Amino acid sequence: MRKLVFIAILLMLAAPAAYAVQPDEIMTDPAKEARARDLSRELRCMVCQNQSIDDSDAPLARDLRLLVRERIATGDSDSQVIDFLVARYGEFVLLKPRFTPHTLLLWLLPPLALIGGGAALWFFSRRRAQSSGAADPSLLHLTEEEEARLERLIAAETQPEKPA
Repeated sequence: MRKLVFIAILLMLAAPAAYAVQPDEIMTDPAKEARARDLSRELRCMVCQNQSIDDSDAPLARDLRLLVRERIATGDSDSQVIDFLVARYGEFVLLKPRFTPHTLLLWLLPPLALIGGGAALWFFSRRRAQSSGAADPSLLHLTEEEEARLERLIAAETQPEKPA
């Protein structure tokens, strides 16, 4: 039974990733097809939203893949294809948005949140350490009576037991 499970896992890991590109979409020139695939991995499917158009089976993703290949076939460069799609669909079509003043908050918010969280943890840990160290000094010292009792308890523990 274990062998069967192990073989099934190996087969799943060895299987190539499934792409949504249909055979009729593939360009005859391998260099242009490679460019189209690279561009398709950078573009977001507007229906699936967290998938590239290269991975999506949505009809809109197919239309975008065909549009990318059409633009490449007419001689557009990669940046021209991207610019055309951004002009048509907006920055949202890019899986990795450009670093512009318009997207500055999008790029800076995660590191700022991480820094803010670290500063908050540091502040609260320091505050907690100070509050625990600032306890009433009278609680930190034993009275003479408590010290005498403690010494009697320690002495009682250290005496060997007498055999019966």
